[in-house]
Amino acid sequence: MTHTVGEKTILSYDEGLYDVCAALVRECLGAGLTVGTAESCTGGLVAGSITAVPGSSAAIRGGVVSYAIPVKHAVLGVSQEVIDGVGVVSAECAAQMAEGARRVLACDVAVSVTGIAGPGGAEPGKPVGTVWMGLATPRGTQTFENHFPGDREGVRHAAILRAVQLLREGLVETRRGA
Repeated sequence: MTHTVGEKTILSYDEGLYDVCAALVRECLGAGLTVGTAESCTGGLVAGSITAVPGSSAAIRGGVVSYAIPVKHAVLGVSQEVIDGVGVVSAECAAQMAEGARRVLACDVAVSVTGIAGPGGAEPGKPVGTVWMGLATPRGTQTFENHFPGDREGVRHAAILRAVQLLREGLVETRRGA
């Protein structure tokens, strides 16, 4: 499925992404676990990709689109110290976003995505394509730094796919710890 605005294609929903999301939903249902998302630069596309799968309502609790910094703080609990210090494109912010999503959505596993999709927004040491992700499970929280190539669509698409893969890894970790 392709979405077009004017003459520009903004996100191609490819079969590979659908297949990964369908596998995530099957794994959630099989394990009796739920997932959630906290998204910034992907604007809810991770949750949207998962909910494109029939039956996903039993697997995904929801998603928080925290595009604005005040939402990261007020809804997800990202500390003002992180916002003012290392900033929102950081491991610390990704961790707090994932933990906040797990808490507010009451899900077993949560992923967060915060980064610079472009074309602007690059900062010193944080070029376009820098995307931090957090993964919160009952066993703890991990963060992952990614550098995705391409334009805005390419960066966002790669981030969506990686976030869904991280959720699947989090389910495996959660099942092992049970």
